[in-house]
Amino acid sequence: MIETEAIVIGAGAVGLACGAALARAGKETLVLESALSIGTGTSARNSEVIHAGLYYPTGSLRHQLCVAGRRRLYQWLAERGVPHRKTGKLIVGTTDAQIPRMQALFDQGIRNDVEGLRFLTGSEAMALEPNLTCSAAVLSEETGILDSHGYMLSLQGDLEDHGGSVVVGAPVETAEILPDGRFLLGVGGTEPADIVTRILINSAGLHAVRVARQMKGYHPDLIPFFTLAKGNYFSCLARPAFQRLIYPAPVEGGLGVHITLDLGGRMRFGPDVEWLEHDDPDRIDFTVDLSRADDFYDAVRQYWPGLPDGAIAADYSGCRPKLSSPGEQAADFRIDGPEHHGHAGLVHLFGIESPGLTSSLAIAEEVVSRLSELD
Repeated sequence: MIETEAIVIGAGAVGLACGAALARAGKETLVLESALSIGTGTSARNSEVIHAGLYYPTGSLRHQLCVAGRRRLYQWLAERGVPHRKTGKLIVGTTDAQIPRMQALFDQGIRNDVEGLRFLTGSEAMALEPNLTCSAAVLSEETGILDSHGYMLSLQGDLEDHGGSVVVGAPVETAEILPDGRFLLGVGGTEPADIVTRILINSAGLHAVRVARQMKGYHPDLIPFFTLAKGNYFSCLARPAFQRLIYPAPVEGGLGVHITLDLGGRMRFGPDVEWLEHDDPDRIDFTVDLSRADDFYDAVRQYWPGLPDGAIAADYSGCRPKLSSPGEQAADFRIDGPEHHGHAGLVHLFGIESPGLTSSLAIAEEVVSRLSELD
């Protein structure tokens, strides 16, 4: 039997940030990852965008943690030499009918205390990006891109510098709340072990709901609805046509098929939104659906009519843990701490999708604050 002070389940960006924050707070911390390396799940299958925070309902966790996390993230990346670039982003309306939506988005960003926002006419936006076609746009100067794997390595380094460890190939197979309030985990892999901990953070991403469902002594009525939405990405074979990220007006379930840039300047399209008919992360087929390429051409040509034929190639896909169904308003992050379920030392992180990567440092601070009564 192994004993430790704190365990984080999941070594994605959020889990590593939580582990590093706990280690900095003086907790003996282990981060357990079922895969054979860190950051192979949702954290590795996204747009690598640093979001400014203008989309989310004012006062929501997604709003507050995105804005605070983005400010902290830029500082963290700069101090540790992690590659990133503040590219800026244009969110565009392509018809006059969409101009009110652009105005509403701008107003939302102002309410959310997002810096560097400007409302642009179509001609002003097209002067910045001559290949663009639009009727109006919101310029977000604080949006950027980062090397997400480099960021996660920096989190792992910080965790280890403060005495913590990451254990890969260590799937959590059983979990139980003990009579004394501690947590017993049965961990599989090549060296199975039972581990007892006083603090347990469920940051298992797509598997977080499953971890909660399997936890003996945790009431099932406390677990939220959960489903999955896949997103396909296509690379662009044409020469880069934009200096900034280009996003359309948001769509149900996501932010629309947008153009992002990598740190080498290459363009990428996606993600779209493909609601899956099950909630089993092990059944996700991450193969890019080539039949969706025509829809990508149609979507992108709404704001970039010059996209050449034959310029789209399959790249990769990701999947989001959704706490809302198609047609419903997007659910907020769930950070279910002791104030929610009554178990001291336990925090479940549910529905941590976009902007989870941007928010990761702020999420970690929030998690530690929920556990402050244990000190």
